[in-house]
Amino acid sequence: MVQQAEMEAAVPAAAERVRDLRREVADPQVVEKAKRRRFSASYKLKILEEVDRNPHRSGAILRREGLYSSHLSAWRKQREEGALRALDKKRGPKGKSAEQVQIEKLAREKARLERELYKANAIIDAQKKLAEILGVDLPKITDPDPDTSE
Repeated sequence: MVQQAEMEAAVPAAAERVRDLRREVADPQVVEKAKRRRFSASYKLKILEEVDRNPHRSGAILRREGLYSSHLSAWRKQREEGALRALDKKRGPKGKSAEQVQIEKLAREKARLERELYKANAIIDAQKKLAEILGVDLPKITDPDPDTSE
């Protein structure tokens, strides 16, 4: 009788714990977005060498590393084409050449000078209009370099 009374008292407590655990568990319908795995060329070559040394253990190696046989097929093809040597290079944008840096610097300077010229021309036009309104005769400016005019 004592055991049955203890069991009856324990059942509601266990049921309450189960309910608490269910509240803490995340919604099983929500799936995290899978993250694409990337393998370095040295890792690919290491796995291929290991599988080539132990072809009868390839299944165990694949399970241990979490890989598929299609990985091995693709990596063998890359190795034959010599692509794994090229994969050692880092991805992303390459540094700009000195010539490209100089071109960009000159383009920025040109844009700055064009903005200054626009401002200067606006000031000169305003001065001309003011002089005309006030009736002041401005001296004629001669071009210092006659070859470049028009």
